[in-house]
Amino acid sequence: MPGTDAREAARTVIGELPDLPHLPELPDRGAGADIIGRTAALLVDLAVELVPSGYRVTARAGREHRRGVDLLRADLDAFEEAMDSSGARPDVIKVQAAGPWTLAAEVELRSGHKVLTDPGALREFAASLAEGLRMHASEVRRRLGVSTVVQLDEPGLPAVLAGSVPTPSGYGTVAAVPESAAAELLHSVLEALPTPRIVHCCAPRPPLALLCEAGADALAVDAALLAGAPRATIDALGEAWDSGVSVLLGLVPAAPRDGQPSGPTSGPPTLAALARPALDLVDRLGFDRSLLAERCVPTPSCGLAGATPDWARRALTLARELGQAFVDPPDSWSR
Repeated sequence: MPGTDAREAARTVIGELPDLPHLPELPDRGAGADIIGRTAALLVDLAVELVPSGYRVTARAGREHRRGVDLLRADLDAFEEAMDSSGARPDVIKVQAAGPWTLAAEVELRSGHKVLTDPGALREFAASLAEGLRMHASEVRRRLGVSTVVQLDEPGLPAVLAGSVPTPSGYGTVAAVPESAAAELLHSVLEALPTPRIVHCCAPRPPLALLCEAGADALAVDAALLAGAPRATIDALGEAWDSGVSVLLGLVPAAPRDGQPSGPTSGPPTLAALARPALDLVDRLGFDRSLLAERCVPTPSCGLAGATPDWARRALTLARELGQAFVDPPDSWSR
């Protein structure tokens, strides 16, 4: 979410998404609030510090690591306060963090090389992340009295698989990780989490089959990226749907300019226009459109941190209204 006010963000999320709110992230607050710093705050028995090249493993938690811990605690306080004041009692709350491969591709060892390059450190980070996420989900459930689902964000996974993560010199890249090894490590984290478990990848050509093999119960992807994806990716999504996996499908632009120009002549995006990629997708895969009501959750295309507060609120409203339209589609959506 945009901005730096945790209470305002919590009120917005709970107000616009009463059935499935999420604990907001506010990266505009700087180091410790970004995806890597916030995830590092969840690690158990591992610490990081911020150096000019990024986050690095250290013996004692650095200032940014401690700040991340404090911000996460304050965000949960703000969310609890917003829930109490609104009287909302959702069935489930979503929390999210970087997945093990994205974390390992971003955090450095003391040598300056990525955690990704050291198999022992990689396993240690995955185990620490799994335990930290398990504890975090348990605390959210205990404090708020509702079930918790965890979403792992893996925007860096395609680069890990492709062998395109740069070395410290910038002149080389880290060797590609085999898909079987990537699935095994991701599974080791997912199996520690409450179900259903969500994995989000907003990078081009998301490895959907791998994510399902690793144990994801739900996939989160950007519909716009699927439009140009190879047939194998589309087929993998169809197989996931066919096996009962749910899909959080990014249909609402993260900013008005993302495929939805704004202005006095263009007008706001319509639900029919936003739904079109989802309708085309199920048609292409040969499913009945009722599948969208059963196993598709409309979402913004990616994070809303770069949006204005007004658009962020509007995007959440559109996502909720789109979900309602999937359940009770207008006559104009029939084939």
